[in-house]
Amino acid sequence: MAVTVGPTTVRPRLVESAPPEREPFVVMAKPVGPACNLDCAYCYYLESFRLYERPHRFRMSDDMLERYVRQFIEASPGPIVHFVWHGGEPTLAGLRFYERAVELQRRYLPEGWQCWNNLQTNGTLLDDAWCAFLAKERFEVGLSLDGPAVLHDANRLDRAGRGTHARVMAGLRRLLDHGVEPDLLCTVNAATAAEPLTVYRYLRDLGPTFLQFLPVVRLVASGRASADSVTPHAYGRFLCVVFDEWLRRDLGRVMVQFFGECLRVWAGEPPLLCLNAETCGRVLVVEHDGAVYSCDHYVRPEHRLGNISSAHLGALVDSPAQLRFGQAKRERLASECRACPWLAACNGGCPKHRLAAAADGEGRLNYLCGGLRAFFAHADPYLRRMVVLGRPGWAAVTADLRAADRARWQGLGRNDPCPCGSGLKAKRCCWSIRP
Repeated sequence: MAVTVGPTTVRPRLVESAPPEREPFVVMAKPVGPACNLDCAYCYYLESFRLYERPHRFRMSDDMLERYVRQFIEASPGPIVHFVWHGGEPTLAGLRFYERAVELQRRYLPEGWQCWNNLQTNGTLLDDAWCAFLAKERFEVGLSLDGPAVLHDANRLDRAGRGTHARVMAGLRRLLDHGVEPDLLCTVNAATAAEPLTVYRYLRDLGPTFLQFLPVVRLVASGRASADSVTPHAYGRFLCVVFDEWLRRDLGRVMVQFFGECLRVWAGEPPLLCLNAETCGRVLVVEHDGAVYSCDHYVRPEHRLGNISSAHLGALVDSPAQLRFGQAKRERLASECRACPWLAACNGGCPKHRLAAAADGEGRLNYLCGGLRAFFAHADPYLRRMVVLGRPGWAAVTADLRAADRARWQGLGRNDPCPCGSGLKAKRCCWSIRP
């Protein structure tokens, strides 16, 4: 869904100049910075607390909000301006903050342009007033949910150490009751990676038709991956198992973001996601105090580009420092990556994941490289066929796979290993949905 907040009857005055023509870019606005009502074990953004002296008010002021809305619209090539509200937990800014944001968008939007708003939330603070507003203004909503309660509550706790699954589910039900279908964002961590079918089926059966699976890769002081990080092997297995289930039961009905990106690449189109693209640098962060950083994963002093109080957002996104940051992804690509048959699908992944030493000692590889290679090799024949057939022919892919499944199930009993490869007995896995 998208929010339309124009045309406006009040034309904006360009107080600070921005280049008249530019490439599209995305900004993750952090209205409360890293402030959050949860204490998720794997959260990388809490590190940004160290940038601020205490006490500190983690909330974007009304003046800063107006400056940001105006500058982002001025710097956008249009005619769609996509506002992304992120965190921390952005609902901590309060409902009135977003009502004001929409008012400002209406004021500054040129005639014939539109704004879309996206809110990424943990869902625990969503009440009926919030959901009515999101529905009225047609916000896109991303909801963080790590599968069923036992997996979700393994990492996503509140500040008192209590599980949050029940509150997230209450928020999801309210959204659906108000006609808002959120995207579901699930992390692939050590716990969820061990249960790919359980996680995928749980999220799929909740109703929303767009799913994202984001890998958790976090370093500890020793330089090794944390215990809650997904291993390369587990990540590859997770993707393969979910992909197989998706092909057999949900192709054309549910969209899994990563699989959609793969389809684009196999069809000869460039990736949309920055982590898969050849270069990066077009997804910035504007903090609650107006500071602008190169990327959500690089909110560090050395990657601070400036502040919208003293420089125009349009100038910062095209600044030499930001251009160098974006080009570095390609320029620092390891020679092993350049020779990889899956380069177009991966491009070395997100630079923050380049933690593994290359075999030839030249450059660094994506920590998840082994898992990604395994998945690309597994998915390749199916993706090729889907591209050839086109969306109208995808049903044939599903039909052929299900016919092969029926052959594999022939003669199997309830206590035999499930042919899906989960390692579980059939009665505890796919028995109830066998073909």
